[in-house]
Amino acid sequence: MKPAHLGLILKIAETRQLQLAAQALAISQPAASRILSEFERTIGSPLFVRHPKGMELSSAGAAFVRHARVIMGEVETLEHELRQLQEGALGEVRVGSVTGPAAGCLTPAIQAVLEETPDLEITVDVAPSTELIRQLEEGRYDFVLGRIPPTHDSRNFHIHPARTEVVALLVHVTHPLARRSNVELTELTGFPWVMQERGMPIRQAVESAFLSEGVPIPLRVLNSSSLLVALAQVARGQAIAPMSEEVKELLVHADIGANVVAVNLRQPIIVPNYFVIRDGSRKLSRAAERLLKEVLERI
Repeated sequence: MKPAHLGLILKIAETRQLQLAAQALAISQPAASRILSEFERTIGSPLFVRHPKGMELSSAGAAFVRHARVIMGEVETLEHELRQLQEGALGEVRVGSVTGPAAGCLTPAIQAVLEETPDLEITVDVAPSTELIRQLEEGRYDFVLGRIPPTHDSRNFHIHPARTEVVALLVHVTHPLARRSNVELTELTGFPWVMQERGMPIRQAVESAFLSEGVPIPLRVLNSSSLLVALAQVARGQAIAPMSEEVKELLVHADIGANVVAVNLRQPIIVPNYFVIRDGSRKLSRAAERLLKEVLERI
């Protein structure tokens, strides 16, 4: 059993055509047919059910493909680490995160790892969970901090429990509500808002809080997931920008001149748990495992 042979079976499952799979892997169709037949003869069961419109996985084929993906993921990780050793590189880690965890636990974890291995190359992207999970499946990230969309099967991932997020409503220090205590949601509807697009977790949490109190959802809303756009709107007027508590701590207490404060709400607004998620079919490199360990310790 060779990795290339496993790759052929995976490609047939993807394309549902033996000829297309053979072409994609630059082998002849007779050779591809022979490899498939040898597998099926050894296993004693067909891997695919042949139909006029294509080839569909049998029950044995589905089990074979599930394990083959894990094996191929291990082979790719091995190749990558060996190549890095040959090139004298210490490694590379790519991580994706939603905004709150990126500021709250990912950044200090990266700092701790880089203190020990300063030559390690780390890339961090901040994006909504739907984009993070899509690119995790494509192999772009080693792991992500976010939430699994309802369109995805959680069984395809290794999931580490994390924690909930508290929403902070940021305003400029000159805002009329900046120095108030126990602010009610009814007092917030008349101001302009800048929020993530509909369906994003923080926005859902904010809108749910208004609805549960029987208060109309704010009408004057600028839709943007950009922290830069949100801060610009807050700085230039009376806009309210909901952010995670971690982002608020960074902006309020760090010496970056943001001039923002959080509205002191009577009732907190909570966002459901985010998780640390990695692809169940891929093994992490040693460098990625090191960073993951630091992240989990901080969570």
